[in-house]
Amino acid sequence: MRLAPIERDDLNDEQRTVLEAIERGPRGKGRPGIGMIGPFGAWVRAPSVGQAIQGAGAAIRFNTSLAPNVQEVAICTVGVHHRSHFEFSAHRALAIKAGVSEQALDQLTAGEHPDFSGDEQLSHSIASQMLNQHRILDDTYAHGLEVFGETALIELVATVGYYCLISLTLNAFEIPLEPGMRDPFPETNDQSLRN
Repeated sequence: MRLAPIERDDLNDEQRTVLEAIERGPRGKGRPGIGMIGPFGAWVRAPSVGQAIQGAGAAIRFNTSLAPNVQEVAICTVGVHHRSHFEFSAHRALAIKAGVSEQALDQLTAGEHPDFSGDEQLSHSIASQMLNQHRILDDTYAHGLEVFGETALIELVATVGYYCLISLTLNAFEIPLEPGMRDPFPETNDQSLRN
């Protein structure tokens, strides 16, 4: 972890406002302390951007028309692409809860072609193309528009972008896994990332 440990009592008023927004919002339900872990623990330290990011994130994570399994496949695709230990570990559990196949998620983690079903495969294709080709290919875009509709397709693109920000934040500051999280990339050590 590159950021020095910080306690709630160390936060100034602006930082505390961001923390309270995170913990009183949809992320905080039944999860005390969520505002000090993962990317949130970084963002509370920079309240002007932290407040904007957490607000956008709450909308993207909790207020889209995307089916939970479709959204989680896109998020997991981003997490694997960036090899973000924390992000993928957290969202793998949420993906399984949303009905995504554990086997397909394991294939994704291993760098194999994942055997997602139906709309999940389309979500993975859209996310993968955005990450690897920096755009959505015409045929995939047309299929996404037909299946998801314009609003949900925009939401899916926003989801991929937001979770890139999260993954990069986690990686840049080397945010460690929380107790009970399973490391999806145990072969990757922090020293190899610095060379």
